Amino acid sequence: MPQLGGLETRVMGTLWGTLSPLSVREVHDALLSTTDLAYTTVMTVLDRLAKKGLVTRVRDGKAWLYRPTATLEDLLVSDVLSALRHPSADRAQVLRTLADDLTDDERSHLKDLLS
Repeated sequence: MPQLGGLETRVMGTLWGTLSPLSVREVHDALLSTTDLAYTTVMTVLDRLAKKGLVTRVRDGKAWLYRPTATLEDLLVSDVLSALRHPSADRAQVLRTLADDLTDDERSHLKDLLS
């Protein structure tokens, strides 16, 4: 799964925050509450996300409607698995570092899932 930049992450967050597909205008309007972006910038980011396979788009009249192809959780799992399977990574060390960074609740939840 491709890495996301800061603006791509905010655009994906907007799409993940709804159950229905959104137009460029709807994404742009949602992002305007936190940052000043040009409409064309949002359009370019959505086009780039579509080319990366992270969103699908369908025509709705003159507008494109965008929907994520995967959940945030799917993307995060893909990143973790990619780190574990990196050819030059020490898999045991990656897992050890991950385990060291878990909270007690996360560690307990993981134990439950593994048993």
